[in-house]
Amino acid sequence: MIIFKAFSGKNPGRDIPAGIVVGLVSIPISMGYAQIAGLPPVYGLYGSIVPVLIYCFMTTSRHTFFGVDATPAALVGGLLADAGIASQSGDAIVLVPVITMCVTAWLLIFYLIKAGKAVKYVSSSVMGGFVSGIGTTIILMQIPKLFGGESGRGEVFILAGHIIGQALNGFHLLSFVLGLATVLIIYISRKINPKFPMSVVMIVLGALLTGAFHVDSYGVKLLPAVTSGLPMPSFPNMRILAQYGEDIFAASFTIAIVIVAQTLLLSNNFSRKYEYAIDANHEILSYGISNLAAGLFGCAPLNGSVSRTGLGDQYGSKSQVMSLSSVITMLLVLLFGTKLLELLPVPVLTGIVISALMSIIEFKMAKTLFKADRKEWLIFMGAFAGVLLFGTVYGVIIGVALSFITVLARTISVPRAYLGIIPGQNVFYNMARHSEVRPIKNTLIYRFSGNLYFANIDILERDIRDVVESEKDTDEPIKIIVIDARGVGSIDYAAALQLLKIYRGYSELGIRFYMAEHSGVLNDQLRKYGAGELIAKGVCRRTITLALRDAGLHAPYDYSDNSEFNSILSHLVDEKNRGGDEVHSRRAEMEWAFADSSDQVMDAIADEWIAQLAEAGESTIDNILDVEKHTEFGRVGLFDEDEILLRVEKKLEEGNMPSDIDVIKLRGSIESRRRVIAEKLRDVSL
Repeated sequence: MIIFKAFSGKNPGRDIPAGIVVGLVSIPISMGYAQIAGLPPVYGLYGSIVPVLIYCFMTTSRHTFFGVDATPAALVGGLLADAGIASQSGDAIVLVPVITMCVTAWLLIFYLIKAGKAVKYVSSSVMGGFVSGIGTTIILMQIPKLFGGESGRGEVFILAGHIIGQALNGFHLLSFVLGLATVLIIYISRKINPKFPMSVVMIVLGALLTGAFHVDSYGVKLLPAVTSGLPMPSFPNMRILAQYGEDIFAASFTIAIVIVAQTLLLSNNFSRKYEYAIDANHEILSYGISNLAAGLFGCAPLNGSVSRTGLGDQYGSKSQVMSLSSVITMLLVLLFGTKLLELLPVPVLTGIVISALMSIIEFKMAKTLFKADRKEWLIFMGAFAGVLLFGTVYGVIIGVALSFITVLARTISVPRAYLGIIPGQNVFYNMARHSEVRPIKNTLIYRFSGNLYFANIDILERDIRDVVESEKDTDEPIKIIVIDARGVGSIDYAAALQLLKIYRGYSELGIRFYMAEHSGVLNDQLRKYGAGELIAKGVCRRTITLALRDAGLHAPYDYSDNSEFNSILSHLVDEKNRGGDEVHSRRAEMEWAFADSSDQVMDAIADEWIAQLAEAGESTIDNILDVEKHTEFGRVGLFDEDEILLRVEKKLEEGNMPSDIDVIKLRGSIESRRRVIAEKLRDVSL
């Protein structure tokens, strides 16, 4: 069924209180955004009942709050201003629901063409930057209301100018104190106890301030009066399209795109955070039906609310019951509590909204990306800046463009590595991840872990050429090249022909060239694209070992001690593109897993073993093995175990051991265990 497709009510203990908070906060937000859209404030409350009720039963998102929101309201208000229609006039009341109906039509068209699939190409960094940009923009819109001014709209520079202008024209100190105090109190409360509903407390305190001290008599703005009662639906006067059709057509298309992009990005952000799936195309249908209801009640288009979704999450919302609870709260207020609304100070409610918006800005993601991956950080900042500088519409375009650029960049610049052997072993390891790995003499083994096509075949060619050229005039020139192609799932026509050209070029130089470890499907593609010579001439081999055998090399392999060559191979491939190692590799597992931090990790594991041994009160070999199983990392490879036992021995020599441990007995157990490890490693290398 379309209704109740994914409705869940398993968390009422948190969803209902969260919905009450969101409902109360929605009152001033919805009224304010209705005014921005050119409607009387009460239409914001009308749009927060039936349309939201429909959405909460249709949506597959457990967290998203859908309602009267800033971005569509600002776009509608801008259209009215361009058409010369006065805000809250009779013409505005007639035209706005017509715009909403046109937006509905576009949303249903998007549903029919399954436009929701496009969102899967939007990366988390773009998503985080986009949502953070919207949150920051809305905060800037709301700031003037903290000190008694009017909210703004537009991009960051326009908003900054508006904030300064409002402050110069009438900065109200008491309003600012109330608003800033609200933000600080909620922030501190969130740090101490994130689940405490401080926003509701601040609403109550704000009303009490007005009732006890009449702060409005000192110039503090209160919410406008609202007539109680429920609205009646009616179909908008669509004949007005004859007069404004062209403008409405373009504007409604833009608004529909913004609704889809912003709400799907928001919903995906939370679905990834809490690890559940949403049906993107069904979500678009729910947007369309909800906006149909909004149009019937004379309201502006609805959208996913970043601030109220964040507020619901802050108070532990886990399902659509939060939206249902907010609707009931709004309904009760509209029927019985409109007089109480007149007691609520605007700065206090603005402070609550700003606090909610601050919680959804992805500061943590930005910090992590800056440290871990500057390219991803730049993409995050690009989406963030796109919304701030150019608005939501162009922010959507920039975000989608950045997502496709990200996908393209990752397919072009795939993980690569140069492989060698650990002396005494015949398994191939990534030289950049293991300090003891040595290249095989006169041999280059190169791993390329991605599909080969016209845009990245030159990277493979360059990586190989750099090594061949660097060793050309040395005592150990490259005579054998093996491409480890286990990560190459497919190849295109251009790359296949270029690979054939590379093979022929090295053959003319007397260098044996092979490709190994790939699936048979790749051989089929090579034949289909006219590069069957690679298979017929024995260039393609099932394993690296078979390729080396064909070139005349047999285990145990002779490795190079040329330190300069080793260093070149360890650093030629950029750090970000260094490939991993074989899954079955257990030697030097710590270097494989932790890279430059492996020494610190092994020291920490040694300390953990010692603490476990002290607690057990035994120091036998069996006890050492049992301790290893039950520590945080668990069992390690033989080489790593030997390294860790060496560190434990060092601590024994330093006398840095708990008094509960029998040092002599432990030293004997370690020596016995290390002899066993040495024998096992010797068996592996034979």
